[in-house]
Order: sequence, then C-alpha cells, then structure tokens
Amino acid sequence: MNSVIGLPENISNLNRTLIFGVLNVTPDSFSDGGQFLNPESAIAHAKKLVADGADVIDVGGESTRPGAERIAAATELGRVLEIVTEVSKFACVSIDTMRAEVASAAITAGASIINDVSGGLADAEMVFVAAELTVPYICMHWRNHSIDMYENANYQNVVLEVIEELEQRVAVALGAGISPQRLILDPGLGFAKLSEHNWQLIAEIKTLNSLGFPLLVGASRKRFLKELGVDQDAATHALNAYLAANKIWGVRVHDVAGTAAAVKALAEIVDE
Repeated sequence: MNSVIGLPENISNLNRTLIFGVLNVTPDSFSDGGQFLNPESAIAHAKKLVADGADVIDVGGESTRPGAERIAAATELGRVLEIVTEVSKFACVSIDTMRAEVASAAITAGASIINDVSGGLADAEMVFVAAELTVPYICMHWRNHSIDMYENANYQNVVLEVIEELEQRVAVALGAGISPQRLILDPGLGFAKLSEHNWQLIAEIKTLNSLGFPLLVGASRKRFLKELGVDQDAATHALNAYLAANKIWGVRVHDVAGTAAAVKALAEIVDE
C-alpha cells in the first residue's frame, strides 16, 4: 500500500486502509446538512467518529452537493476554524476546501491534510500553498463547480479520461513544489459523473491504484448507491470493504463503524 509522508506517526504507522470520517459543518450538504453547524454538536460528532474507528476527521464548511452554490470565504472560515482547532486536539484533521486561504488558516489551526475536491482548479494558489505548508495534499478529479457539474459528465472512456485529467493535475501539483510523497489522488466519484461512470471507475480501481500515488475514494451515501434501492450505509460499507481488499489507501465515509469493522477485519487476513 502506498505511503504518505507528513502524517501523524500514529496514522502513518497503520498498515491498512485509512478511514476518513466526514464532518460537514454546513447547512446544505446532501446527507447531513445542518446537523453539525453548532460547534458543540460538531465536536461531539467528531469524538463519536473517532470512537467508531475514524483515523482522520475530514472537516468541510462548503457543500459540494450537486447544484450547490458557492459561499463567501469568510463564511467558510467562520464555520470551520473553531472546529478544526478543537478537533485537532484529539484527532488528525483534514480540511475539505477548494480555497487556498481556508486551507492555510486551517493548517495553522491544527489540520494536518488538505483535501481539495477541485484538484487545484478552483483556486490556482492552492497547490503553491500546499507546497509551502509541506502537508499531504489530496487532489480530486473535478471538472466544474457543483452548480452545473452534470453538464460536464460526458466521457468516451471515463477511466482513461479520469486518469489523463488526474495526471495533468499531478503535473501541476509537482510543478508547484508539492512532494510526490505528499500527494494523494481521488477519482471523484459523483463529481461530474453519472452512475455508470462511478461503477466503471470502481470496476477499474486497480488500474487507478497503479498510477503511483495513494488513492482516497469517497462513495459514502452518494446517489449511485441510493439508486440500488438498499440501505446506503450498508452499501457504503460493502463497497469500502471491496476497496480495502484492493489496498486502497483511504476511504471517506459518513457512518464510520461498519466500514471500520470491515477494514480492520480485512487487515487481519489480507497480506499487505
């Protein structure tokens, strides 16, 4: 399994798929919008995610659900900084943001990882800030903002095109000075992708995992799982177990316990 430098020692020493627990401090996220806007409830939920088995708490202050409109940087900062400060006292924190300004402030407040769903396309300064801060940088495949993302869900071969576009972003990130040992890729399930695109990417996850960089995959509660007509969390845990069996570096999940149980059981039986 690919390793990443710059993580807290207790995280970097884990020889299994990492579990990112989602903490949305937004009023409009598709799954849990509004539940954790209050700092006390957000911090309490972060503690629950850790107790359930999360290795990293992924804090986001701007919704990226389909159709979401952008918010002001000041609004995003106001939502996340107190949470990052407090949660980083007991957990490894990643900051889920497309803004270099927010990423920088969150790292200063105690976050350890930048998780940029735009892969540096929303804010050209992001890759330079990540390089200067010398922290792990998650670069996701992305084509446009949420307000019109599905207008860009056009592919002849989704796997090859996602790889090509990720490689372009890798070149930009490395050119900005980000160390290759600090770079993580994300295929961006659900972002400018229809259900069939998501399933095709999952079917070819070994190909994506052979790009030479660790992969973070976020399938949790997304529409293509809802369309199965089954419990979304159960489907998420099953899919994350599949990803862990294929030695994916990390998975991002709302309901942590089921995925944590699967990942930790697999770690006992799969030769890493």
